Formats: sequence, structure tokens, C-alpha cells
Amino acid sequence: MELTTEIITLLLETDQTLRGRERRLFRARTVDALGPGGLRQAERILGWDHKTVQKGLGELRTGVPILDNFSARGRKATEFHLPTLLDDIRAIVDPQSQTDPTFKTQRLYRRHSAAEVRRQLIETKGYDDESLPSERTISTKLNQLGYRPARVAKSKPKKRSLKPTRSSSD
Repeated sequence: MELTTEIITLLLETDQTLRGRERRLFRARTVDALGPGGLRQAERILGWDHKTVQKGLGELRTGVPILDNFSARGRKATEFHLPTLLDDIRAIVDPQSQTDPTFKTQRLYRRHSAAEVRRQLIETKGYDDESLPSERTISTKLNQLGYRPARVAKSKPKKRSLKPTRSSSD
């Protein structure tokens, strides 16, 4: 089958509107309609990846959808690279943390800043400066662990309200 510029434009525009499984099945049906050599033609002229088309052909042939694992993509969490980091952060912050003085919430307040926690991880736990994440990441991990950065206000006695005196009224 000969691909004209109008057909190529139509195929590429339709391909751009689809995502995931629908796109794979569209490509597989197109390659199937092109006949023998259709896969190479689609790869060369349309710029389609042959692995994606083969995956779509497999789905088309078996009828079993292949699930995409999008959650496995992207950057791994810090705990993946440093498995003991959260335990070490807890060991540093727990002795210095305070609970909410009103006992209305389960929040824990920490006295150390993220920079201080990072410094103590290097000094006491033996981490390298290069291997540790940034202060911002440590601050995020502290928040995820339930440690809030706000300091607990000390209880203050109520001030007596001054009664107006004769000399103060003008």
C-alpha cells in the first residue's frame, strides 16, 4: 500500500490524539492494514517505534491488554538510596521533640532545623555530605514523619488588665 502525504498527515494527527493502549492498538491496526513490510514502513515514514507497534500487535492478536506501569517511572525516593535515613532522622529528632501542650493534636514539634539535622547526620551517623539529600529534602522528610518545625510557645501568665486611672484619661 502506498502512503500519500494526505494519509501520512491523517495517521500522524490521529496518532497524536491517542494515548496508551489506544495508541498502540491504532498503530498495530495501521501496520496490519499496510500489509507485508508495514512495520518497517511505519518505522521509516511515520517515525513509530517498532517495539511499541509489536507490543500493540501482541495485544491485538491475543486480546489481552498490557498494563502500563507508569508508577515505576521517575526518580526513586531518598529512602530507596539510603534505607536507614528515616530511622537515623528519628533517632536525632525524637529526644528533642515536644508534643502539643494543649494535647488537642498528635503533632510533634521539633527544636532542630533541617540544616541542624543534616549536620548531625554527618557528624554522628557518619553520612557523607555528597550522599545526603539537601536541606529541603530533609525538611520534607521531617514533615512526612510528623515533626513540625514550629516551636511550642511557652505558657505565659495572663496579664492583668489595668483599670483606667484618673491621670490617664485626657
